[in-house]
Amino acid sequence: MSITGHTRVVGVIGDPVRHSRSPAIHNAAFAALGLDWVYVAFPVAAGSGAAAVDAVRVLGLDGINVTMPHKADVAAACDELTPVAAALGAVNTVVSRDGRVTGDSTDGPGLVAALRSHGVDPVGRRVLVLGAGGAARAVVEALGRVGSEVTVAARRPDAAEAAAALAGATAVGFTDLDDRVADADVVVNVTPIGMQGEPPPFAVARLRSDQFVYDTVYHPSPTPLLAACAERGIAHAGGLSMLVHQAALSFTLWTGRDAPLDVMTAAAGAG
Repeated sequence: MSITGHTRVVGVIGDPVRHSRSPAIHNAAFAALGLDWVYVAFPVAAGSGAAAVDAVRVLGLDGINVTMPHKADVAAACDELTPVAAALGAVNTVVSRDGRVTGDSTDGPGLVAALRSHGVDPVGRRVLVLGAGGAARAVVEALGRVGSEVTVAARRPDAAEAAAALAGATAVGFTDLDDRVADADVVVNVTPIGMQGEPPPFAVARLRSDQFVYDTVYHPSPTPLLAACAERGIAHAGGLSMLVHQAALSFTLWTGRDAPLDVMTAAAGAG
């Protein structure tokens, strides 16, 4: 499909962002449905998230996805927020219609959908979430909403407590992590730990064979955490499935169409 003056434009902002698989995922979906849309990556330096929201308005973009480190700044710059985005103080999806920019968050529902795609229903399960940043808060809120028993672990106790408050969850520091890992049914890493080859912040020997481990980091693959799970025969998955499911929700918000999940999954390289 050729790009014309009528082509509708969406994209992703981040710092860094050139590595993102989102353009491949969304452009494959647009092509599959015959939509005259294009998705591009926009490198936006830290501190310029609000300016990027202005650019959405000025350039007439239909929306953007938002990744680190812009989620809070973009939330503050939107004309309105969905209730979930307002509670989180973070946005990963911007929708622009009739000159108004609305911020939403698909990270949490994307993680829940990803777990279910791997045969893991988080309802009523004890879920340990590592992290308390924008994506982690979204995950905690969504898990609490579907009825998981959530524990939030972060290096900063105040950050863990703020995230835990979104779901009536328990907050702990990384010093208590080994016992918390052993007690969980599902362990979800929503920190950057592993992106540079770092080992997980807990003793992997405390993992059990009946647990499920999800690492939202998808590059490198496998992360040290998931490599350790594979060695021990523990069911696990990496972050590509969450990337696809949160992208599918964004796709529908922009286009009003059901997302072609199979096409998006293949484009992501998720299997």
